[in-house]
Amino acid sequence: QVQLVESGGGLARPGGSLRLSCGASGSIFRMNVMGWYRQAPGKQRELVATITRGGPTDYGESVKGRFTISGDNAGNTVYLQMNSLKREDTAVYYCSANLWEMDKSANYDHWGQGTQVAVSS
Repeated sequence: QVQLVESGGGLARPGGSLRLSCGASGSIFRMNVMGWYRQAPGKQRELVATITRGGPTDYGESVKGRFTISGDNAGNTVYLQMNSLKREDTAVYYCSANLWEMDKSANYDHWGQGTQVAVSS
């Protein structure tokens, strides 16, 4: 069993910053990719950023240059530093992980429960 626990959401003003964290625990043999997706009301879930084991990162076009994804050395925690926030960044942010589960001997995708980010003056 694998759990993803997110923290750090909340309210920020336009131009402000927030930092999200997500920790993975459980039957993890190898973490392949961790990342963040977001879903605003009435919109489809979209990519925010991902980080692959070994370091390569990928960003959605709308957050490039403003958001930075990073991970800890153990590889089971991911952070999202969000700077220069805009109203259109308002959404529920979901942590994701693709990992090799020890007890199932296979790769699986997992999702966190989501954390709300609201940008408003």
